[in-house]
Parts: sequence; structure tokens; C-alpha cells
Amino acid sequence: MGDDVDEIEMDEGGGGRSKKMLIVVVLLVLLLLGGAAAAYFTGLLQPVIDMLTGGGGEQTEEVITEDSIEEAPGVPENVGFVDLPEILVNLNTGGGKQSYLKIRVSLEVADQGMLPQVEQMMPRIVDNFQVYLRELRPEDLSGSEGMFRLREELLIRVSAAAKPAKINDVLFKEMLVQ
Repeated sequence: MGDDVDEIEMDEGGGGRSKKMLIVVVLLVLLLLGGAAAAYFTGLLQPVIDMLTGGGGEQTEEVITEDSIEEAPGVPENVGFVDLPEILVNLNTGGGKQSYLKIRVSLEVADQGMLPQVEQMMPRIVDNFQVYLRELRPEDLSGSEGMFRLREELLIRVSAAAKPAKINDVLFKEMLVQ
């Protein structure tokens, strides 16, 4: 009878130790999952994911020949370029840590004869850019997709502000997100 009581006490003591081990293991798993989620959402895991999935897209090798160089569309002869002043804006962080965007762009104008008109509309163009850029979040500017979307949006805005001048492209000279 005394042996039965000792066995029960030993089981209870061992059970407490196993409960502690279970809690420690669960906490470690939760900590690892939280760290992995944080790394994923901050973009730290993106290079690893790209490496595991094959780089995020199919890569094709293009052979350049003399014929393809001659056929490639060049810059039209009558194109002109206008440099915008440097723009520095606060990004929308939702009340979190302050983040800034510093950007310098050039506009490709379809006709050099329209350069004076585009330069005259420069205050309106800069205003349109600043209003749009202040609403961006830092994650909106990440990666090549973010740059492509930014270019498209700026082109839409500058085309509307500079009408009737035709703007072919917005060219990034410098872009810094801090």
C-alpha cells in the first residue's frame, strides 16, 4: 500500500516537469512562428522565397544581334527632357515611425517645341506629384513592381497637368526611401 502512494507522488512530480516542458516547447514554437511572420512581413524573407521558388519569374536569355539593334526603337529625334526639382515628402505611415521619400525625376516630352509650355506648368506638376506622393506608404514603393506603379501614376498625373503637351515617360534620376 505504501508503494502505491510513492508511485502516485512520483507520477505527479514527473507530470509537473512534463507540463513545464510542454509550456516551454509551445512558447518556443510561438516565438519562432512570430519571428518568421515578422521576417516575412518586413520583406526579410523575400530573397529566400525567391531563391526557393526560382527567382520569382522565368528568366529568358535574349541574344542581341546587329539586326535586332537596327530594329530596336530608338529615342525619337524631336524629344526633349525637363528636370523637375528634387521632391522630399513624408510618407503615410499611419502614425508609426516617420518615413521620407526623396525623388528626382525627368520628364520626356514628345516635342521639344512644347518644353516652354511644360516648364510653365511646373508648379502644377510638382503640386500633383506632392499630393500623390504624400499618400503613399513605404510598402507601396518596395520592389520593381512598386517602382513601375509609381512611374505609371506619375505619368498619368503629369500628362493631365501638362496638357496639351504630350509626356512620353517619367524617368527616375534618384529615389530614396528612408
